[in-house]
Amino acid sequence: MATLGPAVPPGLATPRKAEPVRCCDVTLPPRLTSGAGGSGSPVGRGRGARGGMSALGELEPGGGAAAAALLFRPLDADDEEQQRPAEIESLCMACLRQGVTRLLLTRVPFFRELIVSSFACRSCGWTNAEIQSAGRLQERGVRYTLAVRAKQDLNREVVKTDCAAARIPELEFEIPAFSQKGALTTIEGIIDRAIAGLEQDQPVRRETDPGAAGKIDEFISKLKRLKEVNEAFTFILDDPSGNSFVENPHAPQKDEGLVVAHYKRSAQQAAMLGIQEEESDEKSVDSADDLRNEVLQFNTNCPECNAPAKTNMKVVQIPHFKEVVIMATNCEACGHRTNEVKSGGAIEPLGTKITLHVTDPSDMTRDLLKSETCRVEIPELEFELGMGALGGKFTTLEGLLKDIQTLVEKNPFTLGDSCTPGRGEKLCAFGRKLQEILDGQLQVHFVMDDPAGNSYLQNVYAPEEDPELRVEHYERLFEQNEELGLNDMKTEGYETEQPSSDH
Repeated sequence: MATLGPAVPPGLATPRKAEPVRCCDVTLPPRLTSGAGGSGSPVGRGRGARGGMSALGELEPGGGAAAAALLFRPLDADDEEQQRPAEIESLCMACLRQGVTRLLLTRVPFFRELIVSSFACRSCGWTNAEIQSAGRLQERGVRYTLAVRAKQDLNREVVKTDCAAARIPELEFEIPAFSQKGALTTIEGIIDRAIAGLEQDQPVRRETDPGAAGKIDEFISKLKRLKEVNEAFTFILDDPSGNSFVENPHAPQKDEGLVVAHYKRSAQQAAMLGIQEEESDEKSVDSADDLRNEVLQFNTNCPECNAPAKTNMKVVQIPHFKEVVIMATNCEACGHRTNEVKSGGAIEPLGTKITLHVTDPSDMTRDLLKSETCRVEIPELEFELGMGALGGKFTTLEGLLKDIQTLVEKNPFTLGDSCTPGRGEKLCAFGRKLQEILDGQLQVHFVMDDPAGNSYLQNVYAPEEDPELRVEHYERLFEQNEELGLNDMKTEGYETEQPSSDH
């Protein structure tokens, strides 16, 4: 894989340490370390941001997919002409003379779009640099909870954005959001970075405040003992933007030690990210019949090129089931298409487990509705697709299996430099078995487990019973009700009694 070394001009050199008011630490991803200070080198925040924004407009005033393709080019060390950065004169904050800010807009494979900036002053020699994510915010925030039980868990790769907060509850330790720059590192790397930050001012602190310095030394010792993993501890990564990631080394199998939860951002988190909350001033729909017969349309952005696009929404009645809401987006700029299905009804009193024994290639044509709360299992392959993955879908069995195949192939930690030989062979073998199922050469059991009861798999013998299809209804566990948010709902006796007054 190409690195940034040959493409970065001499101005993007290793920066010197700057004052805290002028910079803050950032760890470059491994793919960006060559020529920028070595692996994991701290670099400072670049100046000239105002000039950088105007330069982007001069580079490419157009919009849509064409503009994004011209601005963010794939990282390629052999293409020196296209990888040449833009240069803007800007003010040096050290000597108040003119320096040069260099901006490189690039797309790192298996990561995202990045803006690499560097400032150098010829007068005083002060330099610094920075990377910034140019990606879009996800619809929901994400929280990763990892139980670290062995030293191998410390080697898990982590994508931590600047707005993500990291916590270790056992030590009551937290790295607040926006206190560090984004990094592609490991669990051990995050702990080492915290230790380095605490040790930075210890010599001065021992002279001015020996008591506080002693307490910090004691806490640093606790952090260092964590790396020995003599006792299990919990690592929590909470990112309201939804762009952080913790590696699952057992993919495509379920990771028993890692819990991934997607949540709706609070108003405070949205304000922290700079998202303006829309005022709820919606007009009521005239009637439910008008809604069913009409295709609603609203504006959105394409998830691929971020160009303006339109999303169509329609309420559809599925035979022998219930109403669902189908949403489809078609981007005219890049041609990307996506669709999603959401249940149009309430959560059922009982959960539903649907098991299909796939015995014939014709089973691939069965229609299915997978809600966003449904888990998918293939016991013969020891495969489980968790709740929330792939979202809601109204497709066929073949279509869902192909989506799973695509999801495995595009896993950023199973390809390229991040892939180990053993893991790559495991994923290739899993892909071959999936293809055998699609070709009708392998008989398996396909299980859909939906605690909300809003998933469906077609019975081709309807209204008769399907011999290969088993539908079970069950009482939900407390944990399942907790995931659905039902334990906190009060549906009876919630009315407040008005006190009676006698006159």
